[in-house]
Amino acid sequence: MRIAFATPAYWPAVAFGGPVWVARELTEGLVARGHRVDVVTTSLRSVGEPPAARFRTCTRVESGVQVHELATPLRYRWMGVTPTLPLVLELLPRPDVVHVFGYRDPVTTLTAGWARARRIPYVFEPLDMYVRRYRTLAAKRVFDRSIGERVARGAALVLAVSELEREQVIAAGLDEARVVVRPNGFPEPHEERGTALRARLGLGDEVPLVLYVGRISFKKGLDLLLEAVAEIPQVHVAIVGPDDGDGTLPRLEALRGRLRLNGRVHLLPPFDDQQPRQLYGEADVFVLPSRNESFGMVAAEAAAAGTPVVVTDQCGVAALLESAAVVVPPHAERIREGIVRLLADPGLRAQLASAGREVARRFSWPAIVAEQERLYRTAMA
Repeated sequence: MRIAFATPAYWPAVAFGGPVWVARELTEGLVARGHRVDVVTTSLRSVGEPPAARFRTCTRVESGVQVHELATPLRYRWMGVTPTLPLVLELLPRPDVVHVFGYRDPVTTLTAGWARARRIPYVFEPLDMYVRRYRTLAAKRVFDRSIGERVARGAALVLAVSELEREQVIAAGLDEARVVVRPNGFPEPHEERGTALRARLGLGDEVPLVLYVGRISFKKGLDLLLEAVAEIPQVHVAIVGPDDGDGTLPRLEALRGRLRLNGRVHLLPPFDDQQPRQLYGEADVFVLPSRNESFGMVAAEAAAAGTPVVVTDQCGVAALLESAAVVVPPHAERIREGIVRLLADPGLRAQLASAGREVARRFSWPAIVAEQERLYRTAMA
C-alpha cells in the first residue's frame, strides 16, 4: 500500500509526548511490512521553541519512512501553519489510504479535506482530542461545528486507542459502526536498570522512589500525586518531563511548597530524547495519576520494564493491564493507598512486574502494526 500519514508533530519532536512515539512505531513498522509511507508534518520540535524550519520544506528518510517536514512560518502551541502542504500532497504518489493522526490542527484538517476532495479513503485517529476539555472550549466548539466535524464524519474509520476512548467519541455523536479500537503497542519487555536518576537526586537504593514520566499538564493529575505522597513519609517522587506550557508547572511548584515537599518531590526535565527505559527500573513504583487519558503510553513503558504501576481508571491502558497494575480512581487518597500497598508488599511488586511484562508481550508493536494494516484494508474496501 501507499500510505500518507498526516500529523502535527513527528520524530524528533518528543516534547509533544506519547503520540510522537506512537507515530514513529506505526510508520516504521508499516515500512518494515513492505508499504510506502509518506509523513506530512510541521517542523515544530516543542511548545516553547521556534520551528526548526520557517521557510523551507525538506524531505528526509527515517528508517525507510519518507518524512516531509513542511515550512512552518507560524505556530500556536503544538499547531503549525504550513502553506506548502497542498503542494506537497499533490506531488506525492497518490496514496491508497490516508491516516489523519490528530485533531484541530492545520495539517490534519487540510489533509482530511484533500483526501475527501479526491475520494481517497482515510482513517481518523483523534488522539483523545475529539471530546472538548479544559482549555478554550468556546473556540473548540466553533471549530468543531464549522470544520472539525467534517474531518470525523468523512472518515472511513475512526480509530480509538481504548474502549474508554471509543465510548467517549460515540457519546459525543460519532457513528459507533465506524469507531474501532486499535490499542497502542507496548515496548519489548526488558529489565534495564540505570543509575542516573538516583545519582542525580542523591538517593540510595534503600530510599523509596515513586516515578512519573510525561508532559507536565493539568490532565495528568500531578497535583493529586503530590497530595497523595504528602502523607507518606520518606518517599521521594521524581516527575520527569517537559512543561506543557498550560501553567501547571508553576502551580505544582507552589503546591510543593505549601505541602512542605521541596526536599522530596523533584521536578526534572527530560534526560534526553530517548524513551526513559532505564529510569523506570530505578523506581519502586510508577504512577500515572491522569484525570483522563485515552491510553497512557508511559504506563505501558513502565509495565514492560517490570516496574509496578499505579494507574487511574480514567486511562485507557488500565483495561489492558487489569490485574497487572493497581487501578484506582483519580483521587489523592486512593492513589496514596495504591502506593502504600505496593511499597509495603515486595511479593505484590514482583507479581505485578511479571504480569506487566506478559501484557507487553501480548500487545507488542509488531502485532499492533499488523492490526493497523488490516484496518487500512477495511477502510479501502
